[in-house]
Amino acid sequence: MSEARSGTGAGAPTVLRMILGRRLQERRQGAGVSLENAARALRVTSLTIRRLEKAEVGLKPLYVEKLLETYGAERQEIEEFVALADRANEPGWWHAYRDVLPGWFTAYVSLETGAKTLRTYEPHYVTGLLQTYDYARGVLSGGFPNDNDEDLERRVQLRLRRQSLLERPDSPTLWAVLEEAVLHRVVGGPAVMRDQIDRLLEVSELDHVSVDIVPFSAGAHVGACAPFTYFRFLEPELPDVVYSEILSASMYLDQRSDVVAHLEAHNRMSLLTSSADSKALLNRMRKEYS
Repeated sequence: MSEARSGTGAGAPTVLRMILGRRLQERRQGAGVSLENAARALRVTSLTIRRLEKAEVGLKPLYVEKLLETYGAERQEIEEFVALADRANEPGWWHAYRDVLPGWFTAYVSLETGAKTLRTYEPHYVTGLLQTYDYARGVLSGGFPNDNDEDLERRVQLRLRRQSLLERPDSPTLWAVLEEAVLHRVVGGPAVMRDQIDRLLEVSELDHVSVDIVPFSAGAHVGACAPFTYFRFLEPELPDVVYSEILSASMYLDQRSDVVAHLEAHNRMSLLTSSADSKALLNRMRKEYS
């Protein structure tokens, strides 16, 4: 994954493919083989090797086998690696929604599915993983005004399918920081907002989910900018990644300085409120929609 990249999403890799790409790179470097010599073994360009290591292309089993032989790997390691490469090339569950999944967002869904820690900041809407059906439909109908009913429904179902990761036995931790403005932006009407606030109150009781609401009274602060999500993974091969988006594209950042800046911003914003104050604000806003 590049330091900063406008995401097109074409062939967005699964997390397993990213891990194997990193392992290929480590195996090559450990064997002291240059990109050029690795490319010569496959009769391809060094750019192809680099793209394999960055998980920008599929892991062809014949390529993987030849590279590992070049790096001096044992036969058992090669066979196990090739078997994993076959698995990594299988499309993620989200592939079935490719007709309504923006290309630049495909990598996000892959990262979200494989992360062990998620930290989000949302200044405009409830974060997608915590949206109710009606709230999600309202948000998506505004974001995709030209959709027909069928496409809109598929976008909503995709969003709800993503939420299932919070119900897994190995579910990641989610720490969402929302601006108070999110609660005042009426999506779908008062009843929808009341149900959405009930949902936030419900999930905030879960051990692996935290919901912080930054009140208007906090004034100007470091995070008052575009929404972003921070990902951390269990696998040591994968660096922490930050995702940020604009209207029609996205950036995936893994340079340490960028990641740390976003992580510090999230920490600072969380200090502007507390769990008790956030729940009190949610309950107060719920009454306003009653």
